[in-house]
Amino acid sequence: MIGLLSKRIGCALIAFSGLLALGANADQVTVAVATNFASPMNELETLFETTTGHEVTSVPGSTGQLYAQILNGAPYDVFVAADQERPGRLVVAALAVEGTRFTYALGQLILWTREPSLASDLSLDVFAGGEFRRVAIANPRLAPYGVAAREALEAMGLWESLQTKIVRGENVGQAFAMVETRNAELGLVALSNAVAYSGFAGSATIPPEYYAPIRQDAILLTRGQKNAGALAFIAFLQSAAARQIISEAGYALP
Repeated sequence: MIGLLSKRIGCALIAFSGLLALGANADQVTVAVATNFASPMNELETLFETTTGHEVTSVPGSTGQLYAQILNGAPYDVFVAADQERPGRLVVAALAVEGTRFTYALGQLILWTREPSLASDLSLDVFAGGEFRRVAIANPRLAPYGVAAREALEAMGLWESLQTKIVRGENVGQAFAMVETRNAELGLVALSNAVAYSGFAGSATIPPEYYAPIRQDAILLTRGQKNAGALAFIAFLQSAAARQIISEAGYALP
């Protein structure tokens, strides 16, 4: 079965590279996508639909939330997660197809602000100054970027001392929104969030050695294994065209 599916995905990739005829054997594909990847996903959807004729519906959410929905029977064909752990668990639970998982992007964490007094010269030294009321992060229990934020603060020796100032969003998108609306002065968010934002803001890079690599994996779910559109989308995510979009959106490539 695994060999057959791998062969079918390979054929789908060949078909994509040749630009499938529009409307030929078109299928509906439902993709569960981690919130941090929602913006590039919109661009990927457009290109995929234009070149294949398949139609994509993406459902964003925290990786933990989407994982729980899949366990409870949510009708998704593909899972574009923000970690490796949960796609792996779905294979064990026979809800995803073994041999179809791959890392499509490496997430990057940054410190971000919209406060004019902080944005012009933002650095990690801002934590020592204490001139802020709140720092927003994604919930570490639900979101890989929350885990990375906690690890970064622990690496800086700040996790315990900042507990009264930390506010948590269900996912990194909510954490970003808290800073965007200035309900929190600072946020530890995805670089991709900042790349997609066009307003005034300041950011500082979090050294990658401060947190474990955010390896974001995609996988074909059991429900989608007979869906030609789902097979094609998995193949498309590994194409040169998709990788360029992913890189330009603020991710490192595996």
